[in-house]
Amino acid sequence: MTTQFSVADIELELHRYPSEQESNLQAWDAADEHLIKHLTEIEQTAVTTAIINDNFGALTASLLSMDSQWPLLLETDAKTSQLGTQQNLAKNKLNSENIRWVNSREALPSSVELVLMKLPKNLSYFAHQLSRLSQVLPQGTQVLIGAKAKSINKSLLEVFAKNLGPASASLTWKKTRVITCISDGKVRSLPQGVTWSIPELKLEISNLSNVFAANKLDIGARIMLDNMPKGDFTSIIDLGCGNGVLGLHAKQVFPKAYVHFIDDSEMAVESARQNWSLNNLDTTDLVGEQATFGWDDCLTHLSEGVRPDLILCNPPFHQGEAITDHIAWQMFLQSWRALKNGGILHVVGNRHLAYHVKLQRIFKNCTTVESNGKFVILQAQKISKKAESHEDEYLAPSSDAPDSSQPSEPHPQSSLYGAKR
Repeated sequence: MTTQFSVADIELELHRYPSEQESNLQAWDAADEHLIKHLTEIEQTAVTTAIINDNFGALTASLLSMDSQWPLLLETDAKTSQLGTQQNLAKNKLNSENIRWVNSREALPSSVELVLMKLPKNLSYFAHQLSRLSQVLPQGTQVLIGAKAKSINKSLLEVFAKNLGPASASLTWKKTRVITCISDGKVRSLPQGVTWSIPELKLEISNLSNVFAANKLDIGARIMLDNMPKGDFTSIIDLGCGNGVLGLHAKQVFPKAYVHFIDDSEMAVESARQNWSLNNLDTTDLVGEQATFGWDDCLTHLSEGVRPDLILCNPPFHQGEAITDHIAWQMFLQSWRALKNGGILHVVGNRHLAYHVKLQRIFKNCTTVESNGKFVILQAQKISKKAESHEDEYLAPSSDAPDSSQPSEPHPQSSLYGAKR
């Protein structure tokens, strides 16, 4: 994996987050390089700059290496993006004191003079981001967007015109282009969340713009909803919750349960929060709050006191444009650590991803609950604290960790699991 970023006399060491993950994916792409190359060619000076969708901090680190006092506002919906940027700034000893962090729902300041963006995969989310910018950018403000050349077409340019202002694309360099959009100064309304229902479950679901399966129930969630685990669960985590539909239904099935909704997307977490309220799921005979909502990198910052007896998980197998299974590995490994003795991890995934192999390695048991031509539901149980489950060289040793003496295929995220629970 390449970690040396070198563009226009800027030299940085950049890692994907977390740096311990084993993958051949690097922390930046040619569109990042093209944007920095463009800024140096036009001799851009340090002005208050908003950086949006900077996956692991390549743009942020580059600007701070050009001028350590460059005033920056960083917007991201992904917790891993925020953590990755912080990791790479620290690794390159770059000052982060002049950075203001916001998520994709917080108000933007009117002081922004320049915007740098990476084109996200979700164009509905992109339109939302442009509309947000239209509410604060004065007429004539320049917005520069790095994108793959193949992603730029007439429809995309129309998204700019509709939500912010006219746009044009540069010549191609390394199969990427820099799109220049000039704010027209007209304020647009923000798009509203999409709301739809699941009549058979008596659930109303609302999704914000960057949430998976925006206007319908995805088929992986459907098979999971039809095959909830059996038991008397009182502490449940909906891991990678999206709009929260699995956790919402779990509360219907297990009314005495306390449910934790966790996702890398802040918009997903907020959607789950809104859906909990929308469906009035608090049980009247229980006192106090019955759900929490966490914006986090899987279970990295889960409270020490949370010991679930059930984790529901529909893992993603991509991170942005990249296809990767390291997130699933992380979810399964952190689930093993978080679960109380006898607790269950209940997973749905595409059959071809072979999650049963991973679960068998970690839990030393795995049962197929249901399957169809595309999806499979798997269940693994944490047998005991001293279970001879297997975590390899990726995991820092601890007294309650599974035996790691035997060689195995690489797993991600060693340092995340070294601390005892």
